Parts: sequence; structure tokens; C-alpha cells
Amino acid sequence: MKRFWLVLLSLGLVLAFSASAMAVDVKFSGSFYAAGMYQDKTTFSNTAWSKYYITNATGGTTDTGHGSVGASTAFYYQRLRLQTDFIVSPGLKLVTRFDALDRIWGGVRGGDDYSSEASERQNIAFDWAYISYTSPIGLFEVGYMADNGWGTVFGNNAINGASIGAITYTVPVGPLFFNVKIGKNQDFSNSAILTNNVTDNDNDSYSACLIYAPNKDLQIGLLGAYKRVAGGRADTSVEPYPMPDYLLAYAYSVNPYAKAKFGPIAVEAEVNYAFGKATFEYDSLHYPHGSSLDIANLSAYVNAVADFGIAYVGGTFAYVSGDDPTTSTKIEGGLVDGGVDFTPCLIMFGYERNKYAGPIAGYGYLPSGYLVGSLGPAPAGGVMSNAWFGQVKGGVRPIAALDINASVSYATADKKPSFVNSSDYGWEVDVTGTYKLTNNLSYMLGGAYFFTGNYYKGWSDSNVLNNDFLLINKLTLTF
Repeated sequence: MKRFWLVLLSLGLVLAFSASAMAVDVKFSGSFYAAGMYQDKTTFSNTAWSKYYITNATGGTTDTGHGSVGASTAFYYQRLRLQTDFIVSPGLKLVTRFDALDRIWGGVRGGDDYSSEASERQNIAFDWAYISYTSPIGLFEVGYMADNGWGTVFGNNAINGASIGAITYTVPVGPLFFNVKIGKNQDFSNSAILTNNVTDNDNDSYSACLIYAPNKDLQIGLLGAYKRVAGGRADTSVEPYPMPDYLLAYAYSVNPYAKAKFGPIAVEAEVNYAFGKATFEYDSLHYPHGSSLDIANLSAYVNAVADFGIAYVGGTFAYVSGDDPTTSTKIEGGLVDGGVDFTPCLIMFGYERNKYAGPIAGYGYLPSGYLVGSLGPAPAGGVMSNAWFGQVKGGVRPIAALDINASVSYATADKKPSFVNSSDYGWEVDVTGTYKLTNNLSYMLGGAYFFTGNYYKGWSDSNVLNNDFLLINKLTLTF
């Protein structure tokens, strides 16, 4: 009899705990893609180097190795992204998001030994984990969440970028939305996993924004932000761009945007201007203690599309200022960029291509004047920086499930580095077709051809360049 009551009590406890657990509503959403990519060239240089040299300390030359024309690459890759909302009660939830098996099929992850079973098990990376609480006085969010998801897609890192530890507060007042945010970008405090005898050299951000959205066809916003970048205060390395060593920077930014729709025409625009000062707290390689650099970075973006149902046409303009090598007292580039979410082309400023296939190198230059293949500026490196960009695009939908799109794009450098003779990044032609197999499943087939600009010749106009092309097919499931 005692055993009977013990079993009955155990069953009661199980039911009680189950009832508590079932009180939490769980909502899932996310996406999965699997794709195959072929890239014809992994470098733009067309010189089959037998040797290349650098000047050594005695004034002679040293053979640094051998090189050849960039080979092609082809592989399959995939990613599962799952967002889970644990709804504890009305207005209170825990939001999480992770990526799983984000990798090339059979490939080696960075620093991994592909033969290690332990390495194969490391397939999940959490990006988000934060509390969302809708209180009587507004919405509070605390934890790791998306960073820089402001305004338009230009300049954003919310979809593909890293998350940030933050506290946010949002309150709506009629058609107005007000938000403030405190973010911790980097923390170098002494801790159990970091030995650091330098105090107060963290990188922090603070922002406040106001959005006016009177209806679904109009949205206007203004964001003001302040960043204190102190991570370079203890940096004894040789001048990492754009922040030289022993530098403490205070940067402010003003970031307005607007979205509007007029009948079949949709227009969006955004501007970001960062300004401030960076000060050397110790003697640097080129700057004495107490000297400072002015910060003046600018980016701008306009996109317009006229959609007539069966066909659409549009254009995109984008600009990100570059650092002027002739102004030694200013930092005009490097603090703002196009963001990893802005991917207007398959090759040029292509986040996904750069993530899985890596940057495409051109010809570089050492102070000795000898050739090295190490130049990888904006179009080859994924994120738009130091560039003027223009694109015309259009598409047709012969049936509801099929969308065929084509675009022609051109980019040039805003400021030409001293070791480059041309500002021309190049032209790109893209054609893609996307077919919706179901409401949640689509298949995309695309190709791009890049006409490599003379920027990639580096210091010598006699260097010969490769053009490049890419083919991709991709299956995407959303849920």
C-alpha cells in the first residue's frame, strides 16, 4: 500500500510540473537554406607568379614564396536559423535565436579539425537570448539581441551581423515611437577569462531614436548615437586601421531615414553622419601624446522601385566615405559602412559569397615596391566601404510563382589609397530567377559576371586582371 501511494504521489507531482510547463506558450519561426555555389576565380590577379620578393634588412631581396593564378571554387553549404519565443504570460516572453549547421558540406570550420568528433558536435551558435517585457509604461528588452537594425537595410547588421548585449526601452505615443538603448560592444574588464590590468578601456554605445509612422505608406525616423571606443587605449600594435594605437575615440552620429509609397512607387532613403574626436593618450608611432584626429564619416543611400505587378523597375544609389590619405589629422572613413545586411549583388558587396567563399584578392603593394597578392578592398570583401555604388534593376513575373530579376551595377572608390593607381572597382551584371514551390519553399537559380576594375591592379598599370563569374542555386524554407 505504501508503494501504491508513493507511485500515486509521484504521478501527481509529474502532472503538477507538466501543468506549470504547459502554461508557457512557445512559438517557433525561422528559416533553412541549402545552396550550391561555383566561383570561377578566387583572385583577380592574372599573373602566374614564379616568385615575388620583399626587401630585407640588409637591402637585398628575399624570396617569400610562389604563387599562381586564382583557382575556381565550388561547394554546397547550408544554414538552419531558429527563433523561439517562450511566452510566459501576456506581455512577458523570453526570445532566443540560434544558427545550426551553418557550414559547407563536409568542410572544415575555422580552426576545426574535421576528423574530431568533438568538433563535429559544435554545430549550434546562439545569437539572441533576451527578456521582452511589455509593461504599463512601455516595452523593456534586456539581454543579447540584434544590433544596428535601424531604418532601411543599408548600414544594418541585424540579420547577418553579430548580436550585442543591450538594454532597450520603447514607448509608443500615437503614431510616434520613442526608443533608447544602452549597448556593450566590447568589454575588457579583468575577469575569470581575461587578465587585464588596464581599467576603463571598453567600447560602449548609447542611442535614442524617434519614429513617426502615421500610416503603412509613410515612415520617418531620426536616431542619435554616441560611442565611446576605448579598446585602443592599451593597444601596442602598429596602427590597426582606422584606429591607431593608444587611441581613445568619442564618436557621435546623426542617422535620419524615410520610407514612402506613392501608388506603385516605393522609395526609401537613409543618411548616417558620424563625427567626433580621437585622442592619443601616449606617444604613438606617428603621433605625439595629446594630439588628436577629427572624425568625419558619411554614408548615404536611396532606393526606388516602381512595381506594376507583372513587371517592376528601379534603381539604387549608395555612398560610404573613405579615409583620405592626404589628411593626416582626420578620419573620414572606417567608422560607418554599408552593413552586412546590404547585399545588392551576388559578388560585389555580397555577404553570403564572402562568408562562404572568402574575400577575392587583387594585386597589393609593400613599401619596398615588390608584388604581393593581398589587396582585398570593398567589393571583394563583402561589406561596402570607401565606395560610390549605383545600380539599375528590373524584373518580370510571368506567373505568380516566378520572379526573374536582372541588374547592372557599378562601383568606384571614394578615396584612392596611395598604393593604388585607379578608383575603378568594376561593373557587375546579375540575373536571378526565384520560383515559389509552395508558400514557404522557394528555389533560386542565379548567375553574376564581374568586370574587374583597375583598382585591383594595385600599384602597377601593367598588372593583368581576371574577370570573375559566379553561379548559385539555392533552396530556402521559411516557417
